[in-house]
Amino acid sequence: MRAAAQELAVAGVPSPRVDAELLLAHVLGREPADLRRALLLGEVVGEAEHTAYSRLVEQRAARVPLQHLTGVAHFRRLTLRVGPEVFVPRPETEVLVDLALADLRAAGEAPVVVDLCTGSGAIALAVADEWPEARVHAVELSEDAHAWAAANVARTGLRVDLRLGDATTAFDDILGAVDLVVSNPPYIPPGSVPVDPEVRDHDPEVALYGLGEDGLQVPLAVAARAAELLAPGGVLLMEHADVQGEELVRRLLGTGSWSEVSDHDDLTGLPRVTRAVRR
Repeated sequence: MRAAAQELAVAGVPSPRVDAELLLAHVLGREPADLRRALLLGEVVGEAEHTAYSRLVEQRAARVPLQHLTGVAHFRRLTLRVGPEVFVPRPETEVLVDLALADLRAAGEAPVVVDLCTGSGAIALAVADEWPEARVHAVELSEDAHAWAAANVARTGLRVDLRLGDATTAFDDILGAVDLVVSNPPYIPPGSVPVDPEVRDHDPEVALYGLGEDGLQVPLAVAARAAELLAPGGVLLMEHADVQGEELVRRLLGTGSWSEVSDHDDLTGLPRVTRAVRR
């Protein structure tokens, strides 16, 4: 495993030792802690497993996302299925779920939650997992991503009304009846190509780029639909790029649909989530 970690480090992988360990645990079907104990006891990896491991390390060195190689991504308390053609959920998005839970505490019994641009279903499923009383709905435009989300709904057994469709026109049946809208829409400005190969070369473009000169065309269209879905006093929580916080707040206030618009940092201290209350 040491040689694998060195190979990944040379390739510029940000966490080479951790990735090398997780790949070996995946090949052997063991938990990382159990794997570490086994290696300390001198257990030998078989030839077939070693070959499979070497192949995965080579792919990771080529900057194929770790989650694509293991088939899973961890988000909050959940282990989700992911792969090509679906956005891999990021740790920085977890702050959006924290904010959602804070708002749900004040929303009364059986609050209605909608996740627009659900991707793998990460946010919707986390809310359903941590606030079981909520009636959670989610929509995804991409057929490929929707298939991954459907697999995650089935895998977790959590109650989420998952639909395939456009976030800007979805849920005509619950207009004006929603308590909380959550969204991690595509928001990267067209000229801001991600530096990390894992993102640039493997996350689907439809999940990354927000269109318009500032990347806010899609987020603002999603926010407009959120305004139609929310009851007065309902809350929108929307993730954005760290350079878009002030502008998104300004643009939302300018629509006249929102009050108490504020921005919130993620776990690294960067601006990440805008919160707005429906007038």
